[in-house]
Amino acid sequence: MQCYQPNYPRPQFVRDSNSWENLNGPWDFAFDDKNEGTAAGWFSAFPSGKKITVPFTYETSAGGIGDEAPHNTVWYRKALTIEKAKLGDKRIVLHFEGCDYIASVWVNGGFAGGHKGGYARFSLDITNLSKNGENIITVKAEDSFSLFQPRGKQRWRNENFGCWYVQTTGIWKTVWLEYVSDDHIASVKMTPVLSSGKIEIEAEVRASVSEAYELEASISFKGIPVTSVTVPVTKDRLCFNADLVSTSLTEWGIRTWGPGHPDLYDISFKLLKNGKAIDEALSYFGMREIRIDGPNVLLNGSPLYQRLILDQGYWKESHLTPPSEEALIADIDKVMAAGYNGVRKHQKIEDEKFLYWADVKGLLVWSEMAATYEFGDEAVTNFTREWMEIVRQNYNHPSIITWTPFNESWGVPQIKTDITQQRFTEAIYYLTKSYDPYRPVICNDGWEHTISDIITLHDYEEKGEDFLDRYGDKLDDIFDNMIYHNKFKSAFAGNYKYKGQPVILSEFGGIAFNNGESGWGYGNKVKSKDDYIKRFDSITTAIKEIDYICGFCYTQVTDVQQEINGIMDMDRNFKVEPEILKEINERQTGSIHRIVKDTR
Repeated sequence: MQCYQPNYPRPQFVRDSNSWENLNGPWDFAFDDKNEGTAAGWFSAFPSGKKITVPFTYETSAGGIGDEAPHNTVWYRKALTIEKAKLGDKRIVLHFEGCDYIASVWVNGGFAGGHKGGYARFSLDITNLSKNGENIITVKAEDSFSLFQPRGKQRWRNENFGCWYVQTTGIWKTVWLEYVSDDHIASVKMTPVLSSGKIEIEAEVRASVSEAYELEASISFKGIPVTSVTVPVTKDRLCFNADLVSTSLTEWGIRTWGPGHPDLYDISFKLLKNGKAIDEALSYFGMREIRIDGPNVLLNGSPLYQRLILDQGYWKESHLTPPSEEALIADIDKVMAAGYNGVRKHQKIEDEKFLYWADVKGLLVWSEMAATYEFGDEAVTNFTREWMEIVRQNYNHPSIITWTPFNESWGVPQIKTDITQQRFTEAIYYLTKSYDPYRPVICNDGWEHTISDIITLHDYEEKGEDFLDRYGDKLDDIFDNMIYHNKFKSAFAGNYKYKGQPVILSEFGGIAFNNGESGWGYGNKVKSKDDYIKRFDSITTAIKEIDYICGFCYTQVTDVQQEINGIMDMDRNFKVEPEILKEINERQTGSIHRIVKDTR
């Protein structure tokens, strides 16, 4: 892709290499267990002592501290040189890709702003607080064990338990500076409309509409020009279409995106003043359509059988933070080598470079929000604000084909009978649809669904024959809430009913196997590789034999701390040869009643 720069934090909106600076690396660091730093003026006089390697948290060995105990308030300090004379009239924007949970930022002792939410990114214009020469950035990060904040798989006790792991506190994704023109392109939203062969573009421009400004969008495919559209800047937000059919390259037709053929178009955006470019950002898009048609999920008009694997994105030395871009690429390659065409990114909003490589390599992604664990006004407010930030930030990635805001009634524990909690999930469904009417939205993954475009079931049965007995010809029983999940969970909440949606078994497997070490998985632990293969084959094949199920999601990619149910250990070593898993996953079943086609 023409926009690609190694380690660029936001690979879908890229300016040239001279326009940004990565601030990862050594920072001064301090614990503030008494929360006295603000009153003591640490933003001006930072206490001496510890160092940390950003973006790794203090809980990780990669961060250089490795203290897993909870510390609710931590501080960071970074000195850097800015040559303002070389920047001219450029604005200086400080970006945080992720800081958990409440961030407050000072520059040279002046308050620059803050953000609440550990999984969404945020940006601050620090131009007026910066100076020529040395500048000091100070960050205060506040976290807690509150069950009202979206925390995902982060524990809320001092020790790990169940399937919850060491907390993540403070900066855990890239911090960087960007230098942009005073008049510039702030953001773009790109929507492929495959049926008409157009890409819809909504651009936010920071420029005076009284002067001779234009926005130019130029599209190419593998270096060959396709089309270019130029529109006048008449307001802050511009909406226009680019036609990919009526071009000089119509013999190509539309190049669609999907697993096996992840064709991507390059697009450049230029802000022109009197015909001269004063700002340029590079991006890309994929022409693909994901929609529901009765019991099928259609990708580009064809039934899609989804072979997904649950991906929590944890690493031994760095926890939630990927150790490198290369590590993300390796994970995707290994997932695909095992015969999966997608991942359910579980309870985590991953580094955007992961989504870039999923786009490039053709890996389907379910984007899932980190859960709260208590219901109340504060949880509703925190969740709604951050979820909508995330949907907007990651909208342009073609690899994301499903939004999954809720999982297993986490944060809405009484959803079965509580109409208030039911209405909350409905509100999130419709809010998501108001911004993105095109992708399916799942509420609530696993069981006790309210309104949902796909019905998903979780079941960790060990034997394939029991899967077939439970689900094979009992669709009506399951969706009448008579039987499901060991008879203690039902498919629907309250009076909600099945309306013919596609059905996916979105969690199963979780086979515990790690050559005798301690840890847990779902069901009985297997003792040998042969036993693992036999059980994996039995349950995976049984699910593919069930007529009305149009996809599955196996648990999971890797072991995670106390969990030992990955197809790989935490060092990313396969427990079974990926070729064996691939053959089982991709093997066609003998069912003659298949509703959907198992497309590759």
